[in-house]
Amino acid sequence: MIRYDLTCGCGARFDGWFRSSADFDAQQARGLLSCPACGGSAVTKALMAPAIAAGRKGAETEAEPPAPSPTPSPAGASGESVELASEGDRELRARLKALRDHVTRTSENVGDRFPDLARRMHAEEIERRSIYGRATPDEARALAEDGVAFHPLPAFPDDAN
Repeated sequence: MIRYDLTCGCGARFDGWFRSSADFDAQQARGLLSCPACGGSAVTKALMAPAIAAGRKGAETEAEPPAPSPTPSPAGASGESVELASEGDRELRARLKALRDHVTRTSENVGDRFPDLARRMHAEEIERRSIYGRATPDEARALAEDGVAFHPLPAFPDDAN
């Protein structure tokens, strides 16, 4: 798997995971990529800095160990406020939650039958309808390899609370 930093024509930045560079190119050419902020399809790869190892095992000079990171103080300990997410992050999260809520309100939850039903709809064996459900990573990978169009619903840390 490869992770790309992606950008949209609306200015949004997000990441995407693909099996290969060719997989990204194929999905982009078919118009399967969409921006989570605006839903647009003007998605392109952003410039990414390469990850470079500091040193190799057995090299004459060793890289210096990283400096210890400062220990964070508890929120409000020094009287200052702590912001965990920017306004843009909070807005994006709210939009993603609204999208997920819309899909779950207007679609049928088919649970573990999702991979089978999605594949049958793709093959036009059954009528297409809006569904959602569960798929294992292997099932999702097989659906993608077979060209079945689907999108994972976003999950949020506070969903488990």
